[in-house]
Amino acid sequence: MMSLYVQRRSLLHRLPAAVKLVALAFLALAVLALPGLVPLVIAALLAFGLYLHAGLQGRAGLAALKPLALSIALIALFTALVAGPREGAETLFRLLSLTLLATAVTASTPLHDFMAVIERAARPLERAGLVRAADIGLAVGLALRFLPEVVNRYRAIAEAHQARGLKLRATTLLGPLIISTLREADAIAAAIDARGIRGHEKEKRET
Repeated sequence: MMSLYVQRRSLLHRLPAAVKLVALAFLALAVLALPGLVPLVIAALLAFGLYLHAGLQGRAGLAALKPLALSIALIALFTALVAGPREGAETLFRLLSLTLLATAVTASTPLHDFMAVIERAARPLERAGLVRAADIGLAVGLALRFLPEVVNRYRAIAEAHQARGLKLRATTLLGPLIISTLREADAIAAAIDARGIRGHEKEKRET
């Protein structure tokens, strides 16, 4: 499976994962609270600078944004039709800023660091008997690794449609995408069970 991580030496890469996640949360709240179009445009430009600093440049940088670009554009267009052009533009730059910030953090943080931070954060819930911290970390890690794979599968199915001269329709795209994704999920689950990951975590806690 693919990873969103971009190996590079930068200040953003050297920061601890916990610091980046906390900073991302505060920055997201700040972007959501920004009033007016001009501050949001400035925020989007700053976020884009951070995006480039994380190593997301050229075709790779555009490819990382492509999966969410259509969704952002549709939401902004709907907002513009319902609430007016200015509100639509504000929504566009607000969502763009959040996407760029989140992608920059993801691209500059190895997957195992993400999993470790999530697992530590879930420890109090584990002590209360509510969840298993290792399972939460594993679930987050799999989600981050699996999303790019789903996007690639969608592209492959769409390209196969175009090669056959077929129109791109949700009814013909979603079926193969869901089936191939479920098959991959079953294969990953079997690999996890074969390696005894859950069993190892249980033995660690018992010892």
